[in-house]
Amino acid sequence: MTDLDHERHPARHWHVLPDGRIQCDVCPRFCKLHDGQRGLCFVRARDGDRLVLTTYGRSSGFCIDPIEKKPLAHFLPGTPVLSFGTAGCNLTCKFCQNWDISKARAFDRLMDRADPEAIAEAALRTGCRSVAYTYNDPVIFLEYAVDVARACRARGIKNVAVTAGYVCAEARNELFELMDAANVDLKAFTEGFYHRLCTASLEPVKETLVWLKHETGVWLELTTLLIPDENDGDAEIEDLSRWVKEALGPDVPLHFTAFHPDWKMLDKAPTSKTTLQRARAIARRQGLRYVYTGNIRDPEGQSTRCHGCGTLLIGRDWHEITSWTLDAAGRCRACGEACAGVFEPRPGDWGSRRQPVTIQRHRGATARSASSASAASAGATATG
Repeated sequence: MTDLDHERHPARHWHVLPDGRIQCDVCPRFCKLHDGQRGLCFVRARDGDRLVLTTYGRSSGFCIDPIEKKPLAHFLPGTPVLSFGTAGCNLTCKFCQNWDISKARAFDRLMDRADPEAIAEAALRTGCRSVAYTYNDPVIFLEYAVDVARACRARGIKNVAVTAGYVCAEARNELFELMDAANVDLKAFTEGFYHRLCTASLEPVKETLVWLKHETGVWLELTTLLIPDENDGDAEIEDLSRWVKEALGPDVPLHFTAFHPDWKMLDKAPTSKTTLQRARAIARRQGLRYVYTGNIRDPEGQSTRCHGCGTLLIGRDWHEITSWTLDAAGRCRACGEACAGVFEPRPGDWGSRRQPVTIQRHRGATARSASSASAASAGATATG
């Protein structure tokens, strides 16, 4: 495809090869492009002697979600997050649950236009504590995500990346420098799964996870979508959980979520509640302290308990917080043990609402609103 009639925002992280092709260095695919060609992600394209991002300033839609929907269980619980994505993806997952966005090849999927300042201002004015780069992977719209994140940070709004972690080191450094939290999809724990179902590799994802945990201040949580007969065996779950504990530590929350038939895997049955609960039990036996189930109703599997004494710290029913017994410093009121995460003295009260947002083209926050956001964010406490 050679039609580049849409936005031509200069991209970063590329170089010219000896044969004249341009190589994109954002992700380990290293797409090598002749003029007019697009990478596998479809949104990074060669335009003459440069690489461009064709979706800058354009989104598939904006919505206020509960932060628990990302899913993040230990990052500002109960607060609203302004969520958006663009189009395309650098993985080819046959089981994609957001395929209508991530697999989009038509630019009419990009309904909303918004510059970074307008997004940050909208987040501030709607009371969102953070902005999430989600629905498709922010790695592929890096330049747009970074500019939005910078505008948010200037207003005291936090940034959340929801990503598969399939990214090269230099681009990774730029993206996550401005992120406050991330949920990374650890899709399975075998190279065969990544190769066969995602046309990708597991090792770069593991490298990203280790780097995030040990080289940055980004709060990290993981999600593994369990697919029947593909990545839900006891041995693989044990291997995955053991690696998480040894490489990342026991305090990194792990979410096991339910698959539903979609995209190119319509022949698979949905993941059972029993499978998710079994996976959770395996991971806990391997020493992980915070393991959750998702995409099902399971109040016990979605609630947070103290790893010291077992007290219920944060009760949840779906994305609704039903109880809270953390003290102002993020510790268990019963035994004083710290709960790893980024918490405030009290949880937010957004609940489980999902609210679409139309972004207005306003530029620049008022001094009063920017000051209010900064003061609110100053109360957050990180533990663990």
